[in-house]
Amino acid sequence: MPVRLRKFIGTILIIILVLGSALIANTIAVATLGEAPWWGHLLYFALTGLIWILPAMLIIKWMAGPKQQ
Repeated sequence: MPVRLRKFIGTILIIILVLGSALIANTIAVATLGEAPWWGHLLYFALTGLIWILPAMLIIKWMAGPKQQ
C-alpha cells in the first residue's frame, strides 16, 4: 500500500477514534457522574482523556509502515 494512502487512512481513523472516544466518555460521564465530587470528575476525565492514546499509537505505527533496513 502506498505511504500516502496509508497516512490518509490513518488520519481518518485517528479522527474517528478521537471523536468516538470523546462521545463515549461524555455519554458515560453524563449518565454516571451527576452526583460525584469534583475530584471524581477530574480523575475520570484525566483517565478517559489518556485512554485514546494507546490505539492512536498503534495507528501511527501502522501509518509509518514497515521498518526500513
